[in-house]
Amino acid sequence: MPELVGVRFKPCGKVYDFEIDGFEVRPGDSVVVESDFGLSIGTVIREKRAVEASEQQFRKVLRIATEDDFSVRDDNRGLEKEARDFCVERIMARGLPMKLVACESTLDRRRIMFFFTADGRIDFRELVKDLASRFKTRIEMRQIGIRDEAKMIGGLGICGRELCCRTFLTGFEPISIKMAKKQELVLNVGKLSGLCGRLMCCLKYEYEGDTAAIITDDEVPVGQEEEPVVVLEEKLTAPVPEKSRGRRPRVTEAPPAEPAVQPPPAAAAREEGPAAGDQEPKRKKRSRGRRRRFKNEQK
Repeated sequence: MPELVGVRFKPCGKVYDFEIDGFEVRPGDSVVVESDFGLSIGTVIREKRAVEASEQQFRKVLRIATEDDFSVRDDNRGLEKEARDFCVERIMARGLPMKLVACESTLDRRRIMFFFTADGRIDFRELVKDLASRFKTRIEMRQIGIRDEAKMIGGLGICGRELCCRTFLTGFEPISIKMAKKQELVLNVGKLSGLCGRLMCCLKYEYEGDTAAIITDDEVPVGQEEEPVVVLEEKLTAPVPEKSRGRRPRVTEAPPAEPAVQPPPAAAAREEGPAAGDQEPKRKKRSRGRRRRFKNEQK
């Protein structure tokens, strides 16, 4: 039966299982392991335990870290700084829309990893050629999220303490604005967001619901709330129908009264007869008399 120990490479990082054979280690010891990227120095977190044989192949712990291993790791810090400065220079020269976050090298310098953030996919093939020609080793570019960026860089939260992801959190669980609603907090995403720009991880500390059924914070855009302040305006004004939301409200007024169509004077006189009034017949007689006098004068 193989015996495994849990090894962590970064503070608050993920714990990986490695097979150990031939020597004893305790939690807190620094060991040299052969990871997927090369030789690395890690810290033992879990004690040695026996597991049943399986088809999965585990990497092995090579030895306990010595002073020479620590000195080599310190020397690699200078290589990482040089590689980062050169990478930033080439990014600016080529005008790539990316932000370099960190640079790491394996213990044997067989691989250098660059961690960066970007809004979308980046074509960095020419950049990799520049880095490989300079350092003569294998280059690996890794695009990370803004939460991972905050975990690598660190900082202080609005509470005045160091970020939880930098202190003790080993992973990122889904965070939703519903957690703030459940705790009756102010639904202001600007105040509920951390240094990374996403909803703070501490919102789930006092949330008693099921975190597996909620949506992730990626589905809640930054700067927008599920219940915007427009709700207050809707309470003060008349309700807007569903179809007309987002459009300019129509002001419906009563149509003006159409003027009564009066018949022409001649037609009114014909319909009403002599009882319709004395003014219209007199005007017609005067007009006829004038016409007759005008004709007589022409003759």
